[in-house]
Amino acid sequence: MKASLRLNRLGRKRGTQPKVVALGGGMGLSASLAGLRRITGDLTAVVTVADDGGSSGRLRDELGVLPPGDLRKALAALCGDDDWGQTWARVIQHRFQSKGDLHEHAVGNLLIVALWEQLGDHVQALDLVGKLLGAHGRVLPMSAVPLELQALVRGHDPERPDEVDTVRGQATVALTPGEVQSVHVVPHDPPAVPEAVAAVLDADWVVLGPGSWFSSVIPHLLVPELLDALVQTKARKVLSLNLAPQPGETDGFSPQRHLEVLARHAPKLALDVVLADDAAVPDRESLTDAAKRLGATVELAPVARQDGTPRHDPEHLATAYDRIFRMHGRIGPWR
Repeated sequence: MKASLRLNRLGRKRGTQPKVVALGGGMGLSASLAGLRRITGDLTAVVTVADDGGSSGRLRDELGVLPPGDLRKALAALCGDDDWGQTWARVIQHRFQSKGDLHEHAVGNLLIVALWEQLGDHVQALDLVGKLLGAHGRVLPMSAVPLELQALVRGHDPERPDEVDTVRGQATVALTPGEVQSVHVVPHDPPAVPEAVAAVLDADWVVLGPGSWFSSVIPHLLVPELLDALVQTKARKVLSLNLAPQPGETDGFSPQRHLEVLARHAPKLALDVVLADDAAVPDRESLTDAAKRLGATVELAPVARQDGTPRHDPEHLATAYDRIFRMHGRIGPWR
């Protein structure tokens, strides 16, 4: 029996489900959301807004809007498995192919930006798109202004391997050669979306990752109001590790190195659980020690797809998250 069918038969009623907030961006967040929507109907995605590449980057440059791409991917991941949900997921992910200005623009990006311009409200517009799609959850931007990601990178220029340079832009940081030392955002004190802060403070569980570590996961910790909420919330926090280092951004990183980098950027942030694929952890003792320094225990589970690619399987993630939520108890009654 497939995991999704098994989980759907848990028979949870409204009011007995955990309130879950998932933070991240890109395909990592999409996989996490596709898993989480199988086990709770009370789900909010808080999405990074630093993308500056592709269709999102072009719309951002031309119209001065938030980059819509990661928000679109999150909405698509929250679409149901019925015909309506899957049809709309394909529609908003569809990219035009042409020799003109529409080339490679995603339908969902244009829809989101059109509603932003019509309504003048980021949250209201995204809620309306979610309603149209029948999304199993809510999608919010982490900040109300588009952010520029900047990284300090050692050896960005191969001819100067010991020098540290500033690399600008999420798309560039994600593929940078050299070793990323740290990242920050411009503006340095961006405003958080109030609804995102409120969701974190009201959650039972907060899920961070998986995803591009420096360009999708850590940026949430660089929004002061959002970081304060993550530190103050009574929610339990689970960090979902990637299945493999990413070329450029985290090339050569061990699982425990990911935790060390996270701690450097947010030293006051404590975690409860670190989720990792058992086949992706060569040194379990070192990962356990690194997790303990963050206040967390390690949960190992088979969460990878079986096709040999370093991608998470949503149904396997659903099983792992459900087990973690049950094993690690509650703060109080789930609403």
